[in-house]
Amino acid sequence: MSLFSFKQTAVLFALTLLLALPFGTSNADAAKVVAKVDISDQKMRVYINGIPRHSWKVSTGRSGYRTPVGSYNPTRTHKMWHSRKYNMSPMPYSVFFHRGYAVHGTNQVKRLGRPASHGCVRLHTSNAKRLYSLVKKYGRANVQIKIQR
Repeated sequence: MSLFSFKQTAVLFALTLLLALPFGTSNADAAKVVAKVDISDQKMRVYINGIPRHSWKVSTGRSGYRTPVGSYNPTRTHKMWHSRKYNMSPMPYSVFFHRGYAVHGTNQVKRLGRPASHGCVRLHTSNAKRLYSLVKKYGRANVQIKIQR
């Protein structure tokens, strides 16, 4: 007769695995960042591992322009980008997610909270920097940008 039953052995094995995990550290590779943009209320809500971390005013596409709706992973990032299409307008902390569309900082902060862009998602530059840093920290594959009406 065995000293431990199958259930007891399984519990001991599971506890051993748990104790082997590092406590108090974060694994950036396992984290998931989701930036949800709600066009109807002009807000971005950022979640890290499902926990709400930030809520920021944005500006999306104004009349005659659209912000693409859907779920995207960032395709590229630039600490500073200048729009070739729109008179070399500055786009600090750009996170491109679909063709030429990006989430980026703006100096037109008075327009945040209402549609004002050519289709990009504009943020206060300090908030764009935070999002940009999250993409750099966790990697583009672990970040989703979800845009809904």
